[in-house]
Amino acid sequence: MRIAVLGGGVMGETLALGLLRLDPRPEVVVAEKREERAGELARQLGVEVCSPTVAVRGSDVVVLVVKPQDTMTLLAEVGSDIAPGALVISIAAGIRTDAIEAAVNSGVNVVRAMPNTPARIGQGLTGLSAGVNCSADALALAHRLMSSVGMVVTVPEHLQDAVTAVSGSGPAYLFFLAEAMTNAGIELGLDPDTAAAMVRQTLLGAAMLLDESGEPAEDLRRKVTSPGGTTAAAIAALESHEVAGHIGAALTAARDRSRELSGS
Repeated sequence: MRIAVLGGGVMGETLALGLLRLDPRPEVVVAEKREERAGELARQLGVEVCSPTVAVRGSDVVVLVVKPQDTMTLLAEVGSDIAPGALVISIAAGIRTDAIEAAVNSGVNVVRAMPNTPARIGQGLTGLSAGVNCSADALALAHRLMSSVGMVVTVPEHLQDAVTAVSGSGPAYLFFLAEAMTNAGIELGLDPDTAAAMVRQTLLGAAMLLDESGEPAEDLRRKVTSPGGTTAAAIAALESHEVAGHIGAALTAARDRSRELSGS
């Protein structure tokens, strides 16, 4: 199987590395127009780096990993070279599958994907949505390919804006919390390195416990919150500032902005 990854930025490199870990190993080619970056990718990945047109010719799968504002321009360049029956996976936020289908040959399977940045360490979350003309086999292939960088869920396309709000932008919310906790620890007297290390391990351990225990977050929170204790005091302060409501508002704002960008 030949896979063309169009775009050699951080996510393009991440996806290419994940795809190269698959068994059996596919033939991966990368399209990158910046000469210096193209040479870097060729050395690091050990793959052919070429123009988009050359990359898509003969490819069974084409992964679009360029900026949303560049996606339709790229498809105008290469769309006619994508063979009927091929699979196109687009990670361009806000670009709907029907727009991509209109820019490629009839019979091309189109899937929209929204991965997040933990894909860089194989712990990403990708939301997949199939275009109306995408076959079940093509969607299953997209699921397998994107699983190379983490967990995959399949959702109707109209929920992609919610996927963007919850998981696409989601890592930034955790980083925001880590930043705030670290700064608070420093204000309480901890040195910066100790505060940062404590926050990293606390968030990592809590996330692993949430994953491995299988218990709802609400139950785990209750177990660590003894009545009248220190955690109860902290939770009460969060509730007094309506933090849960503000988090809901933040995700709604992200969803609404995603809708604006997609014109829906």
